[in-house]
Amino acid sequence: MTESPVERLAKTHPNMEIWWDSSPLIYEKWVQEMLGAANPPRKTVLEEQLRRLYVAEDPARSVFRGCTTNPPFSLKAVKSDPEFWDRWVEGLIRSHPDLGQKEIFWLTYKELVKRGAEMYLPMFEATNYQYGWLSGQLDPRLSTEKEQMLQHAEELHAIHPNVIVKVPATQEGIEVLKVLTAKAISTNTTVCFTLSQILAAARAVKEGMELATQKGVDLTKWRAVITMMVGRLTEREALIEQAQWRGIDLSWQDIHWFGIAVFRRAYRIFQDRGYPTKLLACSLRTGPLVAGKPRFWDVEKIAGGDVVITLAPYALEPLFAIGDSLIFRPEIEEEVPEEVLDKMAKIPFCIQAYDPNGLSLDQFNTHPSTLYMIGEFSKAAQGLEEYVGQRMALVRG
Repeated sequence: MTESPVERLAKTHPNMEIWWDSSPLIYEKWVQEMLGAANPPRKTVLEEQLRRLYVAEDPARSVFRGCTTNPPFSLKAVKSDPEFWDRWVEGLIRSHPDLGQKEIFWLTYKELVKRGAEMYLPMFEATNYQYGWLSGQLDPRLSTEKEQMLQHAEELHAIHPNVIVKVPATQEGIEVLKVLTAKAISTNTTVCFTLSQILAAARAVKEGMELATQKGVDLTKWRAVITMMVGRLTEREALIEQAQWRGIDLSWQDIHWFGIAVFRRAYRIFQDRGYPTKLLACSLRTGPLVAGKPRFWDVEKIAGGDVVITLAPYALEPLFAIGDSLIFRPEIEEEVPEEVLDKMAKIPFCIQAYDPNGLSLDQFNTHPSTLYMIGEFSKAAQGLEEYVGQRMALVRG
């Protein structure tokens, strides 16, 4: 058996988890696209490797230990199978003539979450609730509406026990995390980029867990992870602009080391403080070329950690393309180059992300990365709602 790069990555720490970062509903289509593009001599081995990532007939044997989804992935899942979803949504509209566009949208989104969760539910049950989580995200357009987020979180939690609710690291979202944890509702903190947000989320979860324990709430099927969207932090224009204002030349390597440095520092703090949460890395970007060979620093340099790494198709494809030339070893606890830290110490955007007190709670909502990602997620949610509206126009005239 030839191990895939994903399997070799997972072996760098006994508790590392690799998750699928997209809707489970499109996994088979992605596999077929990968196989269709593969060179014939490689196709047999590649198919064996991809079939091990998610084992449809026995999910507990899968290399993937869970799944993260978001509104863009959900919209993509609908668009990937329009015949099915057109029919399903139109049937929902006919059977609920009293419901408006927003209500039909939310029911459609919950159905996407339900179907994805069911694909991982056997893993959840077979591993005694340790693995097999499916992340269902709250409507990003409500990221500052505490009561509505709480209501929607309850609804997502009720779908299946392996649904982990994605809550934004906004000021209001941090409050929601505590309340949900106290009710043993599993959470995945998202729209999260800075150490201040990560630590605020960790404290909120810890406080909520303490409340749950005091009240005798059953935490057997509860879990929390906190996501750092690495690439979504380092790609912001504010980083380059502030560096230029100070006459600092940032290389590709400097920028990527910046994201890695924030994640590594968060990991060390988590290890020291023993938070009841696990760090999750997403939005990972390929590169650079080293001595003419492609590398994947965003993944390589956090290898060896007791963390979750969630990989979208855009990350998995180069990972498989690089293949055997990519050697993983435990690197997460190594030091960040001093010259990188020196540059970061002179750029406010970097200080805000790397310093544990870089942002106050009331600054979370206006951070450039927060504004950007809530905007992107909201566009996708709006796109799904508009799709529902189009089906309603056809059905109801």
